[in-house]
Amino acid sequence: MIQSAEEFIRLRDSEIREEYYRATFEEAEEGVWERVIEKYPDYKIWVIRNKTVPVEILAQMAKDPDPNVRQEVALKRKISESIFRLLAADPDEGVRSFLLSNTKLTLEQKKAVKTDDSPWLAEKLEEILRNAES
Repeated sequence: MIQSAEEFIRLRDSEIREEYYRATFEEAEEGVWERVIEKYPDYKIWVIRNKTVPVEILAQMAKDPDPNVRQEVALKRKISESIFRLLAADPDEGVRSFLLSNTKLTLEQKKAVKTDDSPWLAEKLEEILRNAES
C-alpha cells in the first residue's frame, strides 16, 4: 500500500519497472490521494490512472478546472452515475468526446451525452450508434 504523497511521486517517477507499476496498481488511502492532488497538482492525471483510485477522488477530479484532468476521468470504467451526468454535460467537447470513448458506458448513456453544440461530436455519436447496429 502506498503510504504517502511523496512515496507515490517517487514510485511514479522511478525508472525501476516494479516501482513504476506500484504507482499504477497499488492502493492508497483517500487522504494520500488528496495530498498528492494538493501538493503535486501536475500528478492529478497519474492519480486518476491508478487502477485502485476511489470513486470519491474521481468525483473530485471530475470538477477540476483543467479539461485534460476531466478527460482522464471520462475514460475511467468505474465512474459513478453522478460523475457520468456531470461529464455528459461538460462545457468542453473534448471531455464529452472522451466520455463517448468510454467502453463501459451503455448506448443509452452515450445517447445522453450532450452533442447538440458540436457537429463533430454529434457525428461521432452517430458513428458509434451505427457501429453498434452492425
